[in-house]
Amino acid sequence: MFVRFLLVAVLLLSVVTVTRHVLATKQTPQTAAEILVLTHANVIDGLSAQPMRDATVIVRAGRIESVLTGTTATPANATVIDLQGRWLLPGLIDAHTHIADLAAARAALASGVTTARNMGIEHFVDIGMRQLHRNGRTDLPEMLSAGYHLYPQPAEGLFLDFPQFHDLMAGLSGAENLRRVTRAQLERGVDFIKVNATDRAGQAQSDPRQQLYSEAELTAIVEEARRANIFVAAHAHGDEGARAAVRAGVRSIEHGTYLSEATLDEMKRRGTYLTPTIATMAEMLEPRNGAVLQLRGKHMVPRLREATALAWRKGVKLLAGTDTDYGETSNFRLAHELMELQASGVTPMAALQAATSVAAECFGLAQRTGTINAGLEADLIVIERNPLDHLGNLQDVLLVINNGRIAINRLR
Repeated sequence: MFVRFLLVAVLLLSVVTVTRHVLATKQTPQTAAEILVLTHANVIDGLSAQPMRDATVIVRAGRIESVLTGTTATPANATVIDLQGRWLLPGLIDAHTHIADLAAARAALASGVTTARNMGIEHFVDIGMRQLHRNGRTDLPEMLSAGYHLYPQPAEGLFLDFPQFHDLMAGLSGAENLRRVTRAQLERGVDFIKVNATDRAGQAQSDPRQQLYSEAELTAIVEEARRANIFVAAHAHGDEGARAAVRAGVRSIEHGTYLSEATLDEMKRRGTYLTPTIATMAEMLEPRNGAVLQLRGKHMVPRLREATALAWRKGVKLLAGTDTDYGETSNFRLAHELMELQASGVTPMAALQAATSVAAECFGLAQRTGTINAGLEADLIVIERNPLDHLGNLQDVLLVINNGRIAINRLR
């Protein structure tokens, strides 16, 4: 009887062990291919003025090992993909998103976005996505989280996550209160801070020119962020609020519709970046938005294009951002913003760099991603046709390699 019991126990233990192994195998993300070789690629590396023709890129253990031209020996046991003259670029960096769930994050990745700077979403869900990515889920882009944007009337979620701020439910203002909220978000592990220096454009009752925080209040936010080596991004349409944010030391101005020449000069002097988000502003012109926003858009969109063109001529560094959530109703992508940049006078190569190397530089990621160079993470995309001929070619992404692993493959 004891022997039978022992045999049953051993059998049950074996089943449990096998089951645990199967579950662990299913739940553990696939590791990056040890060696991946991309041959016959036309490479736009994110930095060079001209493409590299008929190149070979070797990826080992998730990182770019070499970028070569001419005859190249293929390493043993490599996975080889012949790109047959297709175009290889760094994974795109969307500098302004509002991604709220995993489905939207995957939609962003499918469009070629391997890094997204998320500009405000409730309950820190993007920090969860960030951790999933770091744990090996390369079906998701790398996420940079702002947490809650600092606004006079914060989202209700802020008070659910931080009930100690119940005294601020009537309104968030004052340097010390802004420091308190900034510190709390830093403690939650955000990658940067976002503040609304002026009011919003996409709400009929708001005035996008209205300055919301003084230079002293903005400076308090920047000072707290700097103690943690974190940057601040400032939403600003109106010129006075934008200028106050620039003087306070923010890293980037988001939108910048009414930026004056003097403010742009100050941005150039201080090295402040501009993320125009023209494509999403143009969305206000659609009939579904109602008469008030359509009328506003008819005035604001030309002004934003004008400000972007002037910023480019003055040498202000531009970033490409969609300001979209990549949800089911989102009908534009980063390619559309790059086309808007080109229409504002930006060269196609510089527009691509706004979505790759310049963004990585702004976010402090240039030593990891944003270009196709040896030693960097293998964040890469492949498209059929030359984007320098037409940036709209970026709308059709055929291959996405995220941290060295093939995440999407539509090559035929």
